[in-house]
Amino acid sequence: MLVLTQTTTLKAQSDEVIIKETIMTMFNGMRKGDSTMVRSAFADKAILQTINKDRTGKAVVLDAGLKGFLNAVGTPHDQIWDEKIEFGNILIDGDLASVWTPYEFYLGDNFSHCGVNSFQLFKGENGWKIIYLVDTRRKDNCK
Repeated sequence: MLVLTQTTTLKAQSDEVIIKETIMTMFNGMRKGDSTMVRSAFADKAILQTINKDRTGKAVVLDAGLKGFLNAVGTPHDQIWDEKIEFGNILIDGDLASVWTPYEFYLGDNFSHCGVNSFQLFKGENGWKIIYLVDTRRKDNCK
């Protein structure tokens, strides 16, 4: 029984490392402006959304779309897009993982906004890939 528990713990730790690497591939690609690198972290039918406020201050869910995100990353821009994250909870059940990452986003050296990313990842034939990403965005209460 002890051997089985140790094996399960080691597999979970290994999966956790790979999941973090997948997420960091996305952020490293953003910093480099490399849409191909970013794309490699996502599953084919990934969903991206953001929770924000509309003009009246009402909370809304906006569909971002992977294609639009990749186009934005790959379009040359003057400043580095640097999203500084902290890994919060990482929950794994078989081939499904859920990851919570508080972040601060910088355009070059200038603070832009903060929030939280919530990732859902699936472990398929190509390893761990992001299938769903939703984030919050705000300019206050960041620290």
